[in-house]
This record gives sequence, C-alpha cells and structure tokens, in this order.
Amino acid sequence: MPHTQSIFTRIIFALALTLGCAVYVHAQQRPLLTEDVDVLPPGTLRIQAGIDFVQDAKFPASGLTGDLTRIGVIGINVGLSPNVEFQIRGVLQNFLSINTASLNPAIRRGFAPGSNSTNDTGDFSLATKIKLRNETRRGPSLGFRFGVELPNSNETRGIGLNQTNAFGTILFGKKFGHDGRLNTFGNLGLGIFAAPTAAFSQNDMLLYGVAGILRLNRQINLAGEVNGRANTRSGRAPLGTESLSEGRLGLQIKAAGMRFDVAGTAGLTHFSPRSGITFGVTYDTPSVFAPVK
Repeated sequence: MPHTQSIFTRIIFALALTLGCAVYVHAQQRPLLTEDVDVLPPGTLRIQAGIDFVQDAKFPASGLTGDLTRIGVIGINVGLSPNVEFQIRGVLQNFLSINTASLNPAIRRGFAPGSNSTNDTGDFSLATKIKLRNETRRGPSLGFRFGVELPNSNETRGIGLNQTNAFGTILFGKKFGHDGRLNTFGNLGLGIFAAPTAAFSQNDMLLYGVAGILRLNRQINLAGEVNGRANTRSGRAPLGTESLSEGRLGLQIKAAGMRFDVAGTAGLTHFSPRSGITFGVTYDTPSVFAPVK
C-alpha cells in the first residue's frame, strides 16, 4: 500500500508541475463534457488527466454540502476502427471540505459527526462511441454513444452513490467557416439512474449538451458549452437523481506535443455546484497496435 501511495503521489506531482509550468492549452474533448462526433484513428490512444476545484457542491442523499476537489480526473480513449472508439473515464479521488451536514441524512454516513472533511474514489464509466455518418455540405455528422457507470464509490463517505447507471446519447456536429474554424456539436439522450434511497426504483433522465470550439490560431482554441441532465418525473426527483446543469468556458492550447486546458464552470440549476475551475492535460499516442481487419 505505501508503494501504491508513493506512485500515486508522483503522478499527481508530475501533473501539477506540468500544469504549473504550462502556458498553453488544447484538446478535442477536455475541458468540455459534451462529446464530439469524431473518433480517434484506429490503433491510437488518448490519455487525459485533470484536477477540478468546485465550490458549493451539493449531495442531497447524504445531506452534505461543501467545496469539492477532484484529483486525477482521468480519461482513456482507444480508437478501435475508423468509426468506433472505446472510453474509460473516472476520478481517482474526491476530497470534500464539508460546509454543512444535515442531522438526518437519507444515506447513513460512515464517519464521525462533526467531521469537517471526507474523501472517496469516484465512479468510473465505460462507453463506446460509434460514428454513423460524416458531415456533408448541408447535413451534420451523426454518431451514437452508449455505456455504463460502475459502482466504485462508497456511499457512506457521502460523495458517491455506489450505483450502476446506464446511458445512451445521439451525437451530432457541424463545422463552419474556413477550414472548419468553428466546430459545433451536441448530445441528446437518455440516462437510466438508480434511485439510491428507494428500493426497485429508477429515474429516466434526459441527457443533453451543446458545445462549440472556435480556433483562434494554430495553437489556441476557445471552448464553451452547456451540459447537464434533466429530471423527467413529474414533481420532485428521487434523492440522488436531481436535475444538474452547468456552463463551461475555457481555453485549449497545443504545445510541446501535448494539449493543456483550463476552464471556469458555473452551475445552472439549484442542485448544481455554484462555480468551479478545471485544469487538464491530454496526450495522443501514435499508433500502438494494428486493428484487426
């Protein structure tokens, strides 16, 4: 265990040093949550890592609110064929500085009353993205993404819900201007979320995202989006499945064979975090394996 902690510490230190020295930022995906239609070339990998700082995060099921730090927001994307990409995403560790804690939470907390902080592993997701159609002069590109969120967290820590959820979204995109200077894309789909405090219950939620990336020059892009999920039930959503939405605005800059990003976030619904900032780095590998033909 000490050896594992030492390796983890070195990884975080290296990421923090890179971010601290970087003046540049760029990426297809980070810092946005909305999924682009384009897929990676077959046999290549995209490795992403980031750090998020979020203010006034809310966790209704555990009755906690506070400032959340996500360390090791990772993503691994693999190009499997000319139109198929496999994705792994998750958070290595969440740290919550507790501001308020309700006296009668719906989910029992596993730490001492009066604690001012808690931490937990994030829930990871596995997904497959399929590009169905290339963009034409008049029509958008189309794709489909589906996957599952795994129960990696410990609900007694008050941050994650330790539930298995499924999702599927339709992807669409269209480029405008000279050489596609403005790349616009969006997602619309359905998420099936288990209700953690109600037995044999779920909430089928609308998933959505609208994003744009504007190329300012050869190294720097301006990126923005609105992304979230909406409760489809009449009345109040089951605890843990509330409507969440946020806006993001940031930069993507390419330098030294890597891509770095930074963005500010703002919550758009009652249960969304009030504000935040995210930093990240992305590395695209050359071809590392030959896909089966």
